[in-house]
Amino acid sequence: MTVFGLLRVTPITEGDITADVAAAVDALEAFDVEYETTPMATTLEAESVSELFAACAAAHEAVDAAEVQTLVQVDEKDKSMSAAEKVDAVETELGREAKSDGE
Repeated sequence: MTVFGLLRVTPITEGDITADVAAAVDALEAFDVEYETTPMATTLEAESVSELFAACAAAHEAVDAAEVQTLVQVDEKDKSMSAAEKVDAVETELGREAKSDGE
């Protein structure tokens, strides 16, 4: 089974959050998850929901801020399909890459 997650860890501070976000992303390395960070969130892929939640908890706990908000969205399916395969399926349907051409 493949479990997908959308993770957004947000330190609540008036300062720069880059180091805190980097610490949260770095914490994912200790877990058996594939991940990709985007400007808005990190997409995760794991074989079990427990591994996915453990990784998300570690990311949350890695942030050294007085207040941290974490959003986790989980998609658990019986069929096995990787994140790349999901994107490929959409791009096949579109007949192009699933992003703007920048113009």
